[in-house]
Amino acid sequence: MNGVAMYAAEKPATHENMVEKHASLVKRIACHLINRLPASVQLEDLIQAGMIGLLEASRNYDECQGASFETYAGIRIRGAMLDEIRKNDWAPRSVHRKARMVAEAVRGIEHNQGRDARDTEIAEALELPLQEYYKILQDNSYHKVLSFEDLGIGDDSILENMSDNAPGILDGLQREDLQRILSEAIASLPERERLVMALYYDEELNLREIGAVLGVSESRVSQIHSQAVIRLQARMGNRLEEEN
Repeated sequence: MNGVAMYAAEKPATHENMVEKHASLVKRIACHLINRLPASVQLEDLIQAGMIGLLEASRNYDECQGASFETYAGIRIRGAMLDEIRKNDWAPRSVHRKARMVAEAVRGIEHNQGRDARDTEIAEALELPLQEYYKILQDNSYHKVLSFEDLGIGDDSILENMSDNAPGILDGLQREDLQRILSEAIASLPERERLVMALYYDEELNLREIGAVLGVSESRVSQIHSQAVIRLQARMGNRLEEEN
């Protein structure tokens, strides 16, 4: 018996109508999310994880909290899908290691120059040809699965993926402080990177749709997005050190 069936067998019958009524919500969210993921992620896996999220939502929903069940369930369904993807991280360790190297290069350049680090400068600092630097960005973008909240808080956040050279960097900081620092860091991004972040996280466009808006290829949007996330990682590292 799979996880969905086991969970369904345990749930009270009073929740059956609620689950059946909103089952289509699971598929809708899965289809929307699959467009933002690598081809290795299967739609069926997302749907199964989403159904577990829906079943949990039906069991835990409290209408006295004010949110509609559809709103509450949508959050739980999406969260369950993202959790499933993260548990099966397909990125090799080298991808994470190279992303940290890029972040450190960005931090060093921007600290010394007092401005945005340029692509050519980052590649030079890494002693790599520019195209090899772009390949690092491409590989990093393909393995990232992020919601807006993941940028700042949580196990898969950019804070958790920062270099390990600053132990205790989050000690004493409240969630509100982290969100403020994140918002300021996003506002400081170069214009194109800031636009890509807004279209991806606020408007929830996929990379192909963003490419059509900007007039560039999908792969270039992927690179811009990855560079923006890494730049945020570098800048938040600097800001957090200043705050502590």
